[in-house]
Amino acid sequence: MTTRDPRATTGPPLHAAPAADTPAAATDQPVYRVNWRRYRRTLRFAFWLIARIGFWEIFLRRLIGEQHLRRGRSRRMRRWAREFRGLATDMGGVMIKLGQFISSRVDLLPREVIEELASLQDEVPTVPVALMRQTFEQELGPPEDYFAAFTPTPVAAASLGQVHKAGLPDGTKVVVKIQRPGIETLVHTDLKALDVVAGWLMRFRFIARRADVPALLQEFSVVMWEELDYRQEADNVERFHTMFENNHGVYIPRLYRDFSTRRVLTLEDVTAIKITDYDRLEAAGINRRDVARRLVTTYLWMFFDQRFFHADPHPGNLFVYPLPPDSTAPLGHHQQGPPLQGRPFYLVFVDFGMVGRLTPEISVGLSEALRAFSTRDARRLVQAYQRLGVLLPGADEARIEAASRAVFDRIWGLSLSDMSSMHVSEMVDVGLEFRDLLFSMPFQVPQDFLYLGRAIGILIGMCTGLDPEFDPWHEMQSLINTMLGEESDGLPGFNLFNLTGRDLLRPETIRALLSEDSRNLLLDTGWDLTRRAIQLPALADDVLRRADRGELAVQLAPSPALETHLRRLERTQHRMGNAMLCAGLLIASAILYTAGEQTLALVGAGLAGLILLRGALAA
Repeated sequence: MTTRDPRATTGPPLHAAPAADTPAAATDQPVYRVNWRRYRRTLRFAFWLIARIGFWEIFLRRLIGEQHLRRGRSRRMRRWAREFRGLATDMGGVMIKLGQFISSRVDLLPREVIEELASLQDEVPTVPVALMRQTFEQELGPPEDYFAAFTPTPVAAASLGQVHKAGLPDGTKVVVKIQRPGIETLVHTDLKALDVVAGWLMRFRFIARRADVPALLQEFSVVMWEELDYRQEADNVERFHTMFENNHGVYIPRLYRDFSTRRVLTLEDVTAIKITDYDRLEAAGINRRDVARRLVTTYLWMFFDQRFFHADPHPGNLFVYPLPPDSTAPLGHHQQGPPLQGRPFYLVFVDFGMVGRLTPEISVGLSEALRAFSTRDARRLVQAYQRLGVLLPGADEARIEAASRAVFDRIWGLSLSDMSSMHVSEMVDVGLEFRDLLFSMPFQVPQDFLYLGRAIGILIGMCTGLDPEFDPWHEMQSLINTMLGEESDGLPGFNLFNLTGRDLLRPETIRALLSEDSRNLLLDTGWDLTRRAIQLPALADDVLRRADRGELAVQLAPSPALETHLRRLERTQHRMGNAMLCAGLLIASAILYTAGEQTLALVGAGLAGLILLRGALAA
């Protein structure tokens, strides 16, 4: 009879391997030990980091004001990010994955943090080939039984595995990804520690209102366990193969299922030009704007058509394979885009362990947001926010709509380079106008957005590097035209939103209006207007009856900006009162101390400190 180690634990579902109903999961759930030394180290670092951030950004900010803290903030942020990078590089496992995820969130984190953590992709330490060979032999047997050649030096080291080049007996070049020894224990330990940290973060009301951190961590853990089962990644490769089988502009490497197991994955070697190697791209005659456009259109198609996407598009997972100059590679999926300005190429994806899935509701909400951006419809954008679940209950929709309209007016038609180089004063004007929104921050992070936001953040940065003049608005407009059936053959510029009276009589316009998508759109809009018209008399009658009975009431409320100003005045008065009381106690303590009453003086000084601390926390 086997005795189970009492220090081993399966933990709650957050720390367990994928359930058996996943495509490639095992039928029995393994039990992993907890590395308690690693667990305590993670918690110590997290506690110390949160304490310092809280002291500087909450306590001292309330005590001495934002202006005094701003001068040293960049240096502090960089130091904290550097400390985390050192921890992640030393510990590996989930910590590196977490750091890579954080470094992609250019929309949420300061530039200093992003810059310090960006190098994590290239700082993953390698594992001796003898240990990797041992893992391979446990799964399949000696490598010599499968490969004519096996390169002992790894070509890439990831947080969960390591990649070696090899050759099949028939001469085919392949890459073999082998899982790091003992990585399951590290992942289980790290997720268990992060679960505790998530509970700490939920104690901050500002965070708890906007994100269900334990739910986000749950989603993160599910994907982590999927990445640890290479059979799941093999299934993803086959699904991407099916998705892109008719796309001549995207290439997915071939899977060798017979040479793949839970901890070993063998794929076709498709190493080409790294997507961020701009010098080699230009030397090969490939236009960087073509690459940016294909990357965007490919992801838009995955988001809206397939609702299944590659969630880890960092530069190490994307390559550009040059084709002969006389080749033809259509741009995007099942559609002919603008002609290439340079040499034809394949966009090559690798590493399919991290994938994202969108629910139909999220996909519809995103398409609505895209249409709103394309037509600069601020009201429709707010409705899309509601559908996506990113607005907090009770959010001031009118103010959000006005703020969206103001942002549209300032950024519409700008390239990514123009937006990144906008003068600070332009956005400060918007911030001052809508400062009540900045104070209340009426947004939250839905669980389904965890990997979607990461992918979009990486794509924005990558497209900016490929082509700083890239215009995302044009690509969105083209996608909207396609989604609504507003492009007809031979008329790539046809746009239903910009029709004039004369355009309505053109045959091609009539054909577009009679398309199935346009008919459905017109029918839905017509039915909605008809329903509202039917309800209008009853609503008007109800209002008039209430007015006749004297039941109508007018509710007056101060504007959000005035409410914010009043709250700030109230806090200022509280701080002044606390400061006066504290000063009085300190003066009394000094008098008592000089009079020889050291005990009473210490008590008075202690009370002054408590009042000061209480006032800062209450603020």
